[in-house]
Amino acid sequence: MAQTTPDISARAIDEHEEALLDHVRPSAWENPAPTGRYDLLVIGAGPAGLITASGAAGLGARVALVEKHRMGGDCLNVGCVPSKALIACARAAAGVRRAHEFGVVGAEDARVDFPAVMRRMRKLRAGLARHDSALRYREMGIDVFLGAGTFVDRQTFQIGDRSLHFRKACIATGARAAELPIPGLKEAGYLTNETVFSLTELPRRLAVIGAGPIGCELAQAFARFGSEVMLIEAMPQILIREDRDAAQIVQRALERDGVKIVVGCKISNVGCRMTVEGRPEGKTIVAEHGGARQEIAVDQILVGVGRAPNVEGLGLEAAGVEFDRTGIKVDDRLRTTNRSIFAAGDISSPYKFTHVADAEARIVIANALFRGRGRRSALTVPWCTYTDPELAHVGLYAKDAEERGIKVDTFTVEMSTNDRAILDGEVDGFLKVHVRKGTDRIVGATLVAARAGDMISELTLAMTSGAGLKGLSGTIHPYPTQSAVCGRAGDAYSRTRLTPLARRALRFLLWLGR
Repeated sequence: MAQTTPDISARAIDEHEEALLDHVRPSAWENPAPTGRYDLLVIGAGPAGLITASGAAGLGARVALVEKHRMGGDCLNVGCVPSKALIACARAAAGVRRAHEFGVVGAEDARVDFPAVMRRMRKLRAGLARHDSALRYREMGIDVFLGAGTFVDRQTFQIGDRSLHFRKACIATGARAAELPIPGLKEAGYLTNETVFSLTELPRRLAVIGAGPIGCELAQAFARFGSEVMLIEAMPQILIREDRDAAQIVQRALERDGVKIVVGCKISNVGCRMTVEGRPEGKTIVAEHGGARQEIAVDQILVGVGRAPNVEGLGLEAAGVEFDRTGIKVDDRLRTTNRSIFAAGDISSPYKFTHVADAEARIVIANALFRGRGRRSALTVPWCTYTDPELAHVGLYAKDAEERGIKVDTFTVEMSTNDRAILDGEVDGFLKVHVRKGTDRIVGATLVAARAGDMISELTLAMTSGAGLKGLSGTIHPYPTQSAVCGRAGDAYSRTRLTPLARRALRFLLWLGR
């Protein structure tokens, strides 16, 4: 049967991969002998689990941490860290191709060394892995258990011959790439975010199924590396969650990089292409678009659609923890149906981001150990799609506000009016801020810019602190910076406060002063 992962013999097992494994899955690791009842048992050593465990231990709690696969979870091993390493290389490649626009000549023949790109990624990932290593967490005083385990009752977790009794527990086992029910896809074989970083050769022709954040980021990166990329999306636009005007800017950027984008496309089946000698020679995607049927020949397929919660094999029924296909059910304080057990991160959150896992872990520590009353609904969550330009958002979209009966005023500043963006040659994008009508209170913002992910935090802080657009207007921004668009949005709001009556009053005061 065809595999959904590259054959292990073709995977890059070098000194960097070995260094990574020494940190996140040391082969000689021996699980400790439990002693007594733990104040907190944490299951899953991804971002949510690691922060919950280290935070609780730092406060003096007796903590056990269980990880079935690799310490660091998706973020370190197959998510944020490797993907952003590749995106950095892709930005560099794109910069070389644009060098002539800045008066730099002689770079036209530059090419991407894909194996070197992947080696760099593995080296950087291994370097960061020490922060998530089993040894580091043991040195924090945490009992680290590596291996699969299961709940045997409401307050006991069994791993091998070790019985871990706990007062409170947190399930943070995350999610994995979901399987798509496309006939022939599994048999033909495909990549996901969990396997694409094991590639050692650049695919000549790559089909990316799903134009969400993962699909868009990797489609652009591989196109910049030199692959012929087709991005296939069933919905009528890419990044369907985002406003159309913002998504269209990203789409145009991807198309400039050579990505062929097909939206409103339904894939009916996938097959293998064979040589006359009967050897595999790529894959064929049969799709329907605009009423027409077409066959698409590719060398690799990358699926970037959907996440499935890691609930299997945990014995959740024995623990009295309710779950369904979307994950573990929690209340606003992140308690499961067993009030002694909490859940955080991708296993239970609608926001599947590392920074949300971090925030939820802090809620769990307070609520589980100190009877806190932290609530997930109180979080103000920003996010970013790391294409070029980046697309970042926080709070409500205009359509969300309308559905909730919240009337808003919207202020938009084009990046093409920002001096630094002009000088950098990065004028594609805008800042759009929604405020409660008649006030400066920010309820949501969308930012499309080269470094939108870094800049959105200013809007997030304004929301959480109540500073509002007046606060942004009164903040001095260094000149020239792209973040000055935030102050410009504040200035736009301030101009609306200058009513005709106020203008007449000001003219009168000026007249009196003459």
